[in-house]
Amino acid sequence: MSNEPILFETTKNIAQITLNRPDNRNSMNDETMPAFSEAVSRAKEDKSIRCLIITGSGNSFCSGADFKSGLFDSRDRLPYQILMDAYGPFLALDKLEMPIIAAMNGHAIGGGFGLALMCDIRIANRHSKYGANFARLGLHSGMAVSYLLPMIVGLPRANELLFTGRLITGKLAAEIGLANYALEGDQVLEKAWELAEEIAACAPVAVKMIKHAIHRGIDWDPRNSAEIDSLYQSRTFEMEDAKEGISALLENRQPVFKGR
Repeated sequence: MSNEPILFETTKNIAQITLNRPDNRNSMNDETMPAFSEAVSRAKEDKSIRCLIITGSGNSFCSGADFKSGLFDSRDRLPYQILMDAYGPFLALDKLEMPIIAAMNGHAIGGGFGLALMCDIRIANRHSKYGANFARLGLHSGMAVSYLLPMIVGLPRANELLFTGRLITGKLAAEIGLANYALEGDQVLEKAWELAEEIAACAPVAVKMIKHAIHRGIDWDPRNSAEIDSLYQSRTFEMEDAKEGISALLENRQPVFKGR
């Protein structure tokens, strides 16, 4: 397989974007995000594409931000803008007219979980873990997860998952409506292509209009919510609890939070 951080391929009228950093659990870094942005632009410009699949290589879908990378370097930007720039390529999916399927072959956590929530249909690996673990890192949630998750699973379940930072299995994700299907890992991408082909066989303009009508009907606006998230998240990044939470993650230990 190619060493490129993002792979883009098309078969007839279906496109597939693959996050391709398997040794780093397909985490987001300063190489992945520009490449992902370019792939989304290619999908947007190709008017023949009727459905887009997003997946990951190896055993993860996307593990979120790579805190060891330069993704969050300041470069004379305000703290909230750093986060918006980091998440921007994922948020750009909002501009695509065709349906998007997340083939979650493995774990999707943090910002990677947000990527999955930006998709229209999600297929989970029944054994993998999914969720927004921000609170366990001492951070406010990002990537509009605080908006997307309640929209998808309802407020009570979203509250519980966000307040606890708990990760859940793909099996439970399907049971609560977070995922459309929970399958064995080697069946996830196959099912995504099966659905994509079924969608692509429908009238493309009608499908695009249906997606647009759905978004209008629910006041779909993840970008505005992501801007609010970035303001709060940037503030928590400056706190001692975040430094402790991230250090604990990298050191594979339990954090000790002090509320400051």
